[in-house]
This record gives sequence, structure tokens and C-alpha cells, in this order.
Amino acid sequence: MGVYFLAMFHRNGLAVAALEAQERFQVGPALLSALPVIQLVVYVVLQLPAGLLADRLGPSRTLLIGLLAMAAGVVLFAVAPGFPLALAARMLIGLGDAVIFLNVIRLAALWFPRGQYALVSAFTGVFGSLGQVASVAPLSAALAGFGWTVAFLGAGAVTLVMTLLVLFVVRDRPPGARVGAPSAPISIRASVVEAVRARGPRVGMTNHAVIQAPYTMLAALWGYPFLVEGAGLPSATASVALTVLGVATLWVAPVVGACIGRWPAARRPIAITTATLVSLGWLVFVGWPGGPPPTPLVIVHFAVGAGATVMAAPMSFDFARDGIPARRTGVASSLVNMSGFAVVVLTTVGAGAILEALPEPHGGVDYQMAFLPVATTSTVGAVLLTAQLWRYPRERP
Repeated sequence: MGVYFLAMFHRNGLAVAALEAQERFQVGPALLSALPVIQLVVYVVLQLPAGLLADRLGPSRTLLIGLLAMAAGVVLFAVAPGFPLALAARMLIGLGDAVIFLNVIRLAALWFPRGQYALVSAFTGVFGSLGQVASVAPLSAALAGFGWTVAFLGAGAVTLVMTLLVLFVVRDRPPGARVGAPSAPISIRASVVEAVRARGPRVGMTNHAVIQAPYTMLAALWGYPFLVEGAGLPSATASVALTVLGVATLWVAPVVGACIGRWPAARRPIAITTATLVSLGWLVFVGWPGGPPPTPLVIVHFAVGAGATVMAAPMSFDFARDGIPARRTGVASSLVNMSGFAVVVLTTVGAGAILEALPEPHGGVDYQMAFLPVATTSTVGAVLLTAQLWRYPRERP
């Protein structure tokens, strides 16, 4: 979980250093945005290879590969003299980040009983969210006090220390655990077919795309501009609102994880209710006459989305294990993770394209149009998820 904390720190640290990066590399906002976008694209594209690595090499070895890639990327980012090397550095960080979460929850599948898997996944998500929040103050202070190179070299040094901890501490299974008779490894195609044919991973993919993607899209890019330009909030108020919403809803994940770990039948009503609330919220938002809803209703809508996002990991990855042997959960988990972040990329780019086509300055009605893609994916996904879960077994297959 500490490794995932560090991965989220690196994934979101660029937001703190955006102004310094723009000055250091002498690029405009459009080109600067390529740094986080390329990192996220690499993350999505490598989800399936990361799952295959997790199943074949084991989580501890794959975590070492990811940490070494992240450390190399951070060090290169610290010393990069120009934009091309900075772009390569963010790609390395994205490569390392891509294998981290899957292998942390893969360890959970091998170390904990099936009934505790959702709870451990929930706590892992909470740790990641704390890493995202923690990237703000320390990195800002380091940049202000020591400068660009020393700040990012320090982050690289911390990553190397974590690499040594994984090397000497982390083991794939508890001591004395019975591994069972060795089985012949199945092909890559067979691994993917097994995951896609199983009912649980398909439900996990839909659930993750519906309830994780919308607020992730807002937190990653468009939530702050909407609150300032569309809702008219002061900049400080908008940033505090998004931070408070992200932190205040973290408690939901362990509660949901403990609940569905003890009562598997609760997964179906929780998933359907959450997806319905998220999709209805977006339909009301984009369909509100004369501009977006009043700001209090918008904040409530964002709060529901933030709560749904932290619920995504325990529910989606718990579904993904249904019908899949514990030793081969990597591919199923990678498909679930890829579905959610693919929708994040789609809706983020879609919102940007719509806003780009509209004249500035952008108002509330413009953002209603820009959020049509996320409203569409949420609604279609909620209908599909309800159909998938209508006759889903009450117990875990």
C-alpha cells in the first residue's frame, strides 16, 4: 500500500509543478498538457501487459520493475534540459505506475481470505487517494525551498528506498502457504478469453467505467475550471471544495469493502443504486434549463460522484475475482482498471474538444455541453450494469 501511495504521489505531482515546468521547458499550456496526457495514455495501454506480468512473474517482481521505471522517470524528469526528454520521463513514470495497483491487489488476493479482499482493496484505494493529496504540500515546499532538480531527485531517492523495501520485505505469499501442484501456464490469448468469458470481470469492467470515471475526469482536469468559469466560484473556494470532497468521502471505501466482504449479496443493490444516482445526477446537470443547476446542487452532485469513485475499487475488483482462480487474477483486474481509465480519457478529451469548438469565455451552458460525453457514458453504463446484475448470483461464483 505504501508503494501505491508513492505511485499516486508521482502520478499527480506534475499538477503542483505545472507553472515551474512551463517556465523550465519554455512551452505553452497546450504542449504542457501533453505531459500528463501521455502518462495517462501509457497507463491505460499497458494495463493488459501489466496484468499478464502479474500472473507470470508474480507481484513482488513486477512491483520492482514498476518502481525502477518510476525512479528512472523521476530522475530523468529532474535533469531533463528540454521538453522531449521531459516527455520521455513522464512516459517512464506512466510505465511504472501502470503495474503498481494491479500487483498490490494481486498481493491481497494471495495473502488474505476471499471475504477480506474487498476491504483490503478499499484501504489500498484510500492510501492512493492520500498519496494524491500528499503530493501537494511536500512537493510545493521542496520546489520553493530547493528548486526543480533537487526536489525531483529527492522524490527519486525516496522511490529507490521503497524499491529496497519491496526487495527485502515483500513476498508473494505468506510463509508456509500451500501453493498447490504446479499448473501449466496458459497462453496470453487463453488468459484474456478466460477473463472476458467470466461473468464477474465483465460486471467489474462496467461498474468501474460507470462509477469511477466521472469524478476522476473532474478531479483530473475539468472540475476546477467548471467551478471557476461555469459556477463563478473564487479560485481558492473551488480548489478547497474539490480537496474537501476528495478527502471527506474516503471513509466510504472501507465501509463498503467490509460490507460486501461479509455480505456478498449486497454488491448488487449497492452497485445498481450508485450507478443510477451517478447517471441521474449527470442527466439533471446537462439538462438543467438556462445553465447548470444552482451551486449547492452541483456540490451535492460532485459529492455523490466523489463517494462513488472511492467505492469503485472494492466493488469492481471484487466482481473481477468471481470465477477466476486467485493465481490468475491479474488479467481480469487489468481489464477492469483499463475500462475505467479508458472512459476517463474519452470523456476528458471529449469535454476539451467541445470547449475548444466554443468561443471563449466559457460559461455554465458551455460546460453543460462539454459534459454531454460523461453524461452519455454514465447513463449507458448504468443501464448495461443493471442488465448484467439483474440475475447475478447472490453468493460469489
